[in-house]
Amino acid sequence: MIIFLDESKSKANLIPFSYTRHVADIRVGILTIRQKWAILLPKAIFADKLQAGALNIDAAVIPTNDNYKALLNASANVEGSKLPSDIKTLSWPWLITHYNDWAIRKDFEIIIRGKTSAPIPSCVQASGEENIFIEKGAILRHCIINAENGPVYIGKNAEIMEGSLIRGPIAICESAMLKMGAKIYAGTTIGPYCVAGGEIKNSMLMGYSNKAHDGYLGDSVIGEWCNLGAGTSNSNLKNTGGNVRYKLSEKLDGFEVGTKAGLLMGDYSRAAINTSFNTGSVVGVCCNIFSERNPPVFIPNFTWGDEKYILEKAFRDIDNWKKMKGQAITEEEKNILQQLYNQ
Repeated sequence: MIIFLDESKSKANLIPFSYTRHVADIRVGILTIRQKWAILLPKAIFADKLQAGALNIDAAVIPTNDNYKALLNASANVEGSKLPSDIKTLSWPWLITHYNDWAIRKDFEIIIRGKTSAPIPSCVQASGEENIFIEKGAILRHCIINAENGPVYIGKNAEIMEGSLIRGPIAICESAMLKMGAKIYAGTTIGPYCVAGGEIKNSMLMGYSNKAHDGYLGDSVIGEWCNLGAGTSNSNLKNTGGNVRYKLSEKLDGFEVGTKAGLLMGDYSRAAINTSFNTGSVVGVCCNIFSERNPPVFIPNFTWGDEKYILEKAFRDIDNWKKMKGQAITEEEKNILQQLYNQ
């Protein structure tokens, strides 16, 4: 079976995260959309381009164990095929936070199938043990895990330090770390190789990013290779309790999204210590945010303070941050960022 995950209808709406990745590589729940398909269809071939005989599937549709067969049948125009009512499509970036609780539960089902959890260490205080899955190599020390209301997934080589408080559904992905005293509420994903601390609620850190210190992150999505300085917090609710609008670009009007809306931050962006983000803030790709005042609710790509980032300096700084996790900026990343910069 050959599958083409088509992002043509959704890529423009999923900025800032689709600026630097295919829509299918956006994480929602424990896994990216592409990873979900790979587990559900282990023998499938995923084509880079639409070709004869391939099934053309909207890359923004979130597959689950309950709906993937119906999605395949509909894509193949099987007679009598009908899409189930619970299908969710990632039409806008803020829907990651709206769907993440649900998606963690659905991903948990397919990830643990046929596998056995590592034992819960005796020093860990846990409830709802049947909903806790620990991969090999994970380290847990004197933390509290409540999985009574939803599953808790702890990935390979993840580390949860002393005093951390976790309430499911939660995903702590491969090699991620929770610092001492972290408070992680339901609907949160700490992506691969992320470092998390302070208070985090219903939020997504996609991968390789740091929110390592005290401060609040709520109803927010943080891309890859981002860093939030110590004391950084975001507002996710207006003082009036009214509806919030997200502005995704300078050319687009704001989109009303309900009363809860946190920070959307694109890849490679960083905020100085004690930065306070307003409700419904959007930060583009590769921004360095520092100021004596609160940042505006919309920050364009390649912003450096109040100026534009010099591209070569941006490459250097990204490489410095990647070296901290044993990596280096790649030519592919440079090409993607060069094209975005030239726009």
